[in-house]
Amino acid sequence: MAEIVYPPVIAAAKTMFRLLDLKIRVEGADRIPRTGGAVLVSNHISYLDFIFAGFAAHPARRLVRFMAKKEVFDHRISGPLMRGMHHIPVDRSAGASAFGAALKSLKAGEVVGVFAEATISRSFTVKDIKNGAVRMAVAADVPMIPVALWGTQRLWTKGRPRKLLQRHVPVTITVGEPMRPKRGDDYEAVTKELHERMAELLDRAQRGYPEIPQGVWWQPRHLGGTAPTPEEAAAMDAAEAEARRRT
Repeated sequence: MAEIVYPPVIAAAKTMFRLLDLKIRVEGADRIPRTGGAVLVSNHISYLDFIFAGFAAHPARRLVRFMAKKEVFDHRISGPLMRGMHHIPVDRSAGASAFGAALKSLKAGEVVGVFAEATISRSFTVKDIKNGAVRMAVAADVPMIPVALWGTQRLWTKGRPRKLLQRHVPVTITVGEPMRPKRGDDYEAVTKELHERMAELLDRAQRGYPEIPQGVWWQPRHLGGTAPTPEEAAAMDAAEAEARRRT
């Protein structure tokens, strides 16, 4: 497919990284295949995660097609960019269409990016995940690659003001060992293993982060921060969903 939009967007992002002197560290980038389809499964802590998860594939010279909610494609600014980069819209009321589009991309040799938690984790831990990524990998017969991001929440996350021009922020991108689920596997068991691997990668990124201050909002509670616990975050998500349902 023609790549008119994606390369300039990447170039602009890399320029911003340099100007802001973001301290980006990518670990395990060699685990992303240079050819063929793959499902890249990342945790989700920031509105900017698609940029940094996609950056993990840059050393392999791959462009990641992310699955993102339909509303992003409806926006007058982000919509044309998302379509131009051939990302995949997800209408939660008609999920089969997005699954089919992702499967088509995978079978064509593309890397498809998935945020399996569906929404940003307010607790900065890995939330429960669904088995969609596993089903896609099996249906397309491609590897599934877990990724953990850390530090991106400091730039822009749910419930906090945007700090897009903040300088010198460390960002860690950790790529895990590929998984290769097969037909006949217990999808829920594989999904549980995927969750465990993502949680381990995230914990490694958090504990190896250059800055580990106590009492800051962007640090998870179990590491001395003031972010909501997973239970508190789940209650906040439920309240938000109920408020949307009523409007």
